[in-house]
Amino acid sequence: MSESNKQNPSKTMVERREFLGGAATLAGASLIGGAAGSTMLGLPAAAAMSPPAEPLPAPAPVMSPEVEHRTKRWQEQRWLLDTVIQLIGPDWDEGRLNGQVVDLCGPDVLGDVAGIRGRIHKFNDLTREFARAAVRREKMARQSEAQGNTIAAREDYFMAAILYMYALWPIFEKTRELVALNDRKNTCYAKYIQFADHEIRRVEIPLGNTGKSLPGYLHLPPNRTDRVSCVWDIIGVGGTRERSSALYGDKLRERGIATLGLDGPGHGESILREIYVNPSIWMDAGQSVLSWLRSQKEIDPERIALSGTSMGTCFATQIASVDDRLKGVATRAMTHEPGLHSLLEMDSPSWKLRFMFMAGLQTEEQMDKMWQPFSVLNLGSKIKCPYLTVAGEDDQLSRIEYTYQMLDAIAAPKQMLLYEGTNHGVAGSPAATNGPNPRTFIADWLKDRLDGKPMETKHMKVDAAGTVHESTFEEARKSLSLLFLT
Repeated sequence: MSESNKQNPSKTMVERREFLGGAATLAGASLIGGAAGSTMLGLPAAAAMSPPAEPLPAPAPVMSPEVEHRTKRWQEQRWLLDTVIQLIGPDWDEGRLNGQVVDLCGPDVLGDVAGIRGRIHKFNDLTREFARAAVRREKMARQSEAQGNTIAAREDYFMAAILYMYALWPIFEKTRELVALNDRKNTCYAKYIQFADHEIRRVEIPLGNTGKSLPGYLHLPPNRTDRVSCVWDIIGVGGTRERSSALYGDKLRERGIATLGLDGPGHGESILREIYVNPSIWMDAGQSVLSWLRSQKEIDPERIALSGTSMGTCFATQIASVDDRLKGVATRAMTHEPGLHSLLEMDSPSWKLRFMFMAGLQTEEQMDKMWQPFSVLNLGSKIKCPYLTVAGEDDQLSRIEYTYQMLDAIAAPKQMLLYEGTNHGVAGSPAATNGPNPRTFIADWLKDRLDGKPMETKHMKVDAAGTVHESTFEEARKSLSLLFLT
């Protein structure tokens, strides 16, 4: 037999995980089909909303073998990741359920959260179970709409969109399943906009001269009588524009502030448009977005600020370094570490694989070459507006010392609210539970900056009892912990 006719056993055998992945997502693909059609929802075919233009994807693994084999740690630690998820649940890497889904949707989603948590035991369960919960909420929303109960429809469409958003997260390549889920998310959010209690504009913001645009939502506060201030909320790795505004009690909207939620480079739908993240693109995108935002008739062009979370702290810092008209930048859950080493090499292997999808990269070598030199530590001296960091002392994704280094270079007024013994999400620790609510603190801080209130530079540390200790940055740097000994 010639070499060309010999079969490679590794190519003809189906890996156990890939076979199980296909079985694990069988229900997920069926659920998505039900959401787009009528069988799963129990509705007549004529009542199905936005039917797909082509057949829905056949059951398949969440990701192809090519993607599953893309990084060394993902292959070597996948068994360990599934074990960790079985022990800890779907919040093994971030607080996506109680810390995000509940914060966005409110207490009515707690039943969905409990069901999702109970059914997820490995990575391949994530998409299927979030999609299952999303389909259920979409069905409820359609029934409420048909009965004329528009408030209930509003709430369920919003929750369905958020759940579809989290069903998208574990898919690190463009697949028909990813596109179908994204379409369901967009459809449900459009119905939420129709019944929302405030004005929401679906926007497309041109990205320079590229001929492409960034999709987003501009949330306007109710009862406004004049131009309003606005915060552009910049999300982290794997987030989408829907995460920037809560269903009810939104911290910024309650304070009369508009919010722009955007799928920037590497986020959400922008990936499907091949608008990928790279180390400098957010500076260019930031200038385009702020120019557009300042031209909107509802927005006061001189009262705009940024809010960044997780990887969004880097992007917000980059934008602030090239715009001197911003009223302030508030960041939470830092990623200031050069090369993003802790995020990409020391925490869950899913981060690096997800980030490669955001960057449109095919090999680990390409990823390392592009991002190992990355740093925002040299941008501090270029920031002219007030700057806030809300951080956990024990951030596992970015050592807090690097945030101090960047803050040292900022000559503008700056503040840090540091939670003792707290991790990247700034949640769950005694300090975060007993101390100031991070989101409330940030919302009040942003309102003060947008209202033009003066700010003094100071360091604030929250201990386990919730007590806030104020000091200078110089005093804080001498000891990052052990306040209880003083």
